[in-house]
Amino acid sequence: MRLGVMFDRDLPPESLVPFARELDGTAVSDLWVVEDLGWTGAISSAATALAVTSRLRVGIGITPAPLRNPMLLAMELANLARLHPGRLAAGIGHGVQGWMRQVGAAVPSPLALLEETITSVRALLRGETVTLHGRAVHLDGVSLVHPPAEPPPVLAGVVSPRSLALSGRVAQGTIIPEGLAPERVPPIVEQISAAGEHELVAFAFLYVGDDAREVMRPAATGQAQFLGVTPEEVDMAAGSPEQAAARVRALWEAGVSTVAVRPMGPDPLSHVHRLLSAL
Repeated sequence: MRLGVMFDRDLPPESLVPFARELDGTAVSDLWVVEDLGWTGAISSAATALAVTSRLRVGIGITPAPLRNPMLLAMELANLARLHPGRLAAGIGHGVQGWMRQVGAAVPSPLALLEETITSVRALLRGETVTLHGRAVHLDGVSLVHPPAEPPPVLAGVVSPRSLALSGRVAQGTIIPEGLAPERVPPIVEQISAAGEHELVAFAFLYVGDDAREVMRPAATGQAQFLGVTPEEVDMAAGSPEQAAARVRALWEAGVSTVAVRPMGPDPLSHVHRLLSAL
């Protein structure tokens, strides 16, 4: 049972360095960085966080497959994995389809693209020579000159049943978005139906304070639209420190391997420290 912390996309990029250094001195296992259209690039964020820490695993959550050529992505991940062995987790997802259309990167079959991207990136990271002429990915006899001795795990950031099944087939882990309640985890695990070890990462909103309901209302409303649920159904680690800790524990007990909290507000790490005290 791992605890991670997300560096929220709305935080100024220059605050990543002190944020990562402070987390490196806590009991937190992971720091997760994001790649959302217009906000920030995950590879540069991951490289920065890895360079200024010595202990944390840095997770990429997530790179959109339509924006990343598999060969270039494998090159970037291999470089990070060689420089920081055992400290990288690479998440790849479909990308928000509206965003992908905005930049001319939408594809006819997001499922095919994600499967072919994950399959080829994993093979390249293992040091294999890859030839693939698929529905979306075309590689012809390419390989890494410097593959990592310890390839980083590749996870799929997905939520729909077909995508969860795909993740179970081709990825080493699955990342599910903020707002999914613990009772929704066992069906997700069944849909993944992975053979062997498979890490399940759940993102979770975090806010500790008496004003949690009011402060988190906009986040709940936006995430409810994404998930297709009501704002009241968006699960959060929010309220008192004990209430927040109980939601994190409930996700672990439901089958989540790594809970990566997304602290909100102007002083995000204060919420992390209060959560750690309660845990």
